[in-house]
Amino acid sequence: MNTSQPSANGQPQELPVPLHIDRSWLEQLNNRLEKGGPWGDWRLAQLAIQGEEARLVTSFDELQCLKHLQGLSPLPHQLDTAHKVLFEMSGRAILADEVGLGKTIEAGMILKEYMIRGLVSKVLILVPASLVLQWVRELNSKFGISAVAQKKAYTWHSDVVVASMDTAKRDPHKDFLLEQEYDMLIIDEAHKLKNKKTTNYQFIQKLRKKYCLLLTATPVQNDMSELFNLITLLKPGQLGRQGDFSTNFVVGKRQPKNQEQLKDELAKVMIRNRRGEGPVYFTKRNVSNISLQLSAEEQALYDGVTAFVKDQYKASEGNLSSMLSLVTLQREVCSSRDAVFLTLVNLSKKIPDESPLTAKVWELVNAIKAIKANTKAEKTIELIKQMNEKVIVFTEYRATQEYLLQYFQKHGLICVPYRGGMNRGKKDWMMDLFRGRAQVMIATEAGGEGINLQFCHHMINFDLPWNPMRVEQRIGRVHRLGQQKDVQIYNLSTSGTIEEHILHLLHEKINMFEMVIGGLDVILERFEKQESLEKSLYKLFLESDSNEEIRQKVSSLGQTLDQIKQQVDYESETMREEEA
Repeated sequence: MNTSQPSANGQPQELPVPLHIDRSWLEQLNNRLEKGGPWGDWRLAQLAIQGEEARLVTSFDELQCLKHLQGLSPLPHQLDTAHKVLFEMSGRAILADEVGLGKTIEAGMILKEYMIRGLVSKVLILVPASLVLQWVRELNSKFGISAVAQKKAYTWHSDVVVASMDTAKRDPHKDFLLEQEYDMLIIDEAHKLKNKKTTNYQFIQKLRKKYCLLLTATPVQNDMSELFNLITLLKPGQLGRQGDFSTNFVVGKRQPKNQEQLKDELAKVMIRNRRGEGPVYFTKRNVSNISLQLSAEEQALYDGVTAFVKDQYKASEGNLSSMLSLVTLQREVCSSRDAVFLTLVNLSKKIPDESPLTAKVWELVNAIKAIKANTKAEKTIELIKQMNEKVIVFTEYRATQEYLLQYFQKHGLICVPYRGGMNRGKKDWMMDLFRGRAQVMIATEAGGEGINLQFCHHMINFDLPWNPMRVEQRIGRVHRLGQQKDVQIYNLSTSGTIEEHILHLLHEKINMFEMVIGGLDVILERFEKQESLEKSLYKLFLESDSNEEIRQKVSSLGQTLDQIKQQVDYESETMREEEA
């Protein structure tokens, strides 16, 4: 390209090269200015400041774990419990909430808080075998805690391990665990540690732990020494020595003295939230008591067993301790012929062949052979088909459970068993099957402890325990926090039998099935200062000569319990008014 041109004298002359100025930076500057300037977006800066402020800890007592919970909104009583354990009890406490109020949630919050604060990293959690995977799932899903279930020896090296007590106390695991130093130890169903002479108690006592949580809905079951043992395990010396404790706080085995002072001491280590205290919402309990008439063959067996049991009681001259298995025999008749048969066979093995009792036992066995149907099982099938939803059926007897499994399957129901003899894996498998495919779970008392069945709201008591707390534990499997529907409870009883009287006592006299406000354990504790309710009932039935006499004595017993209940309610109301 030619960039020259002739000058005035005719000589060529160079022209200047035109300048190309890049103005894109000016456009970028204008764009920046329109958005708030080259220093960034003012709105985003404000959000960043708010974010940093939100991360600030405004006070030492503020719970940090709440920001890390996943799909969980703790209730006020759970927040209060976590706060109290952290800042008043120094991380050592008995969490003794009534069944269904969320002790596991409280323990998870406390653990998470300590982990966030950098005070806890190595954790051992000991629970019943059936609850191991449930604990692991909840810690992982709700609290973001990487807990693992103990399966192999190397698992013990993990930071947060959940294991069964039975596994932990056995060799070679025990020796390894006793060598460790744990930042926190959590024990579920801790009432099983009430006896300081057991291997469980001695093992836990030797474990080295900085913080410790004991979870139990029933801290006292039989006598005051159990409470002393539990607290001594948690905080040695808190209640002094055994002799000091007995002198200061105990009259006999069960009756406390200096109660206000004892309450003050317990408040330092134990938190007990009750239903009805605070804004805790529970769905309703709808109770149906279904009375059934035994068939002629079933009634004949019941009458025969009752006569046999009373004859033996008279022969023993009122020795109740030798009669408990025979009273159980009388109760089994109301459940199934299968349960009675097994007990009679076992009894016959203990009796010499030449004994006159042998003939009586086999006479009862022949009466069993005449029974072709089970009145209660037929009614249960009818109920299950009417509700057409998931239902848990409780029985006290393993033989009855086996019978019902076969009976239900013959009638086209998909059902699974749940019992104490199963290993952890099988229990978890049964739970998953019930949650998924099966309509019915048939459980013995093992199903009344620890497991959560909020997805089910129907329950049938095929037969009833004589201990009201065990009935409450059963109901607590379905009637608990997280249950969205009203719970339907069906109690089966057979007319003219022990069952009829027990149901009358539990339902009509102490109104047990509707007692969602709690206080049942307090009522029983006061009643049982001299003798347990179960033993009182055993004696009552064995020493009565007619159904009418039994009815009168049960009614009198119920009135005593009702009076205690009214006193407990009055004291609770007075305490609330004083606090207000």
